[in-house]
Amino acid sequence: MINYYTNGGGRLDQIDELENGCWVSVVAPTPQEIKMLIDDFGLDSGFVKSSLDEEESSRIEREDDQTLIIIDTPVASTEDETKVFFTMPIGIIITEENVFTISLHSTQIIDEAVRGSIRNLHPSLKTRFVLQLLLRIAALFLYHLKQIDKLSSAAEQQLHDAMKNELLMQLLALEKALVYFSTSLKANEATIEKIFRGRVIKLYDEDQDLLEDVLIEMKQAIEMSSIYTGILSSMMDGFSSVISNNLNIVMWRLTIVTILMEIPNIIFALYGINTVDLPLPFTWFPISLAVFLTAVAAFVLIKWKKK
Repeated sequence: MINYYTNGGGRLDQIDELENGCWVSVVAPTPQEIKMLIDDFGLDSGFVKSSLDEEESSRIEREDDQTLIIIDTPVASTEDETKVFFTMPIGIIITEENVFTISLHSTQIIDEAVRGSIRNLHPSLKTRFVLQLLLRIAALFLYHLKQIDKLSSAAEQQLHDAMKNELLMQLLALEKALVYFSTSLKANEATIEKIFRGRVIKLYDEDQDLLEDVLIEMKQAIEMSSIYTGILSSMMDGFSSVISNNLNIVMWRLTIVTILMEIPNIIFALYGINTVDLPLPFTWFPISLAVFLTAVAAFVLIKWKKK
């Protein structure tokens, strides 16, 4: 799907066709639309294919009069009642006249830009437009990292009450998400630092502060991701020890039950032998003896466990 947007008095308005200074949003394009981007709009075919590759890493490169910026953006979804987080690349292609954003799936950053949640977007100011998108992406990383921290804290509280596989799977999913976030954030930081040098895209004085804000937000997200990764890793190690300890307790209790049940079996088996040499061959005696020895054994085992 290809949509065109231009600034109309401080907000984005959708238009019907391409014009100079507009933003072209491309989401999940069909083969015909990909062909139109390359043949009619003159976009580099390699840039378009890279933008639609889910495994593409963050980078920036220039070819003739076009600049490609691949940037990873955070995505949140729910699978089997488990909240999962991952990253998805978005391709930003800057030409002499327009800015194109190309992604294989719809993302939050594009939806927010279309709805007007990102203020003062001017597609005609291409460099500033791109930097505003990058700043919002960095803010989204921070937002999702805080959500991960809240989910891990909530799961920790619930795990104190009861060990459930669903909660453990949620923590594993969060740990995996932090790995994705850390990798993507470091790649994004390298891309933004290349932009910061001003050798790939033209930077203006009024955009310098905005670019510094983007870099600061990205570094803060990297630091938060590193901190949360350490906390979650320590938490998982702690819960592994708790699970192992709980298993030992269960096995100890089962062992006590097995020992106590064997005492009556031994006595009744002994008095079940067909012989007249057993002491007090009366029904009440083996029963009383079994109860007495079982009680003594239970007392000894419980006291020894407490030590």
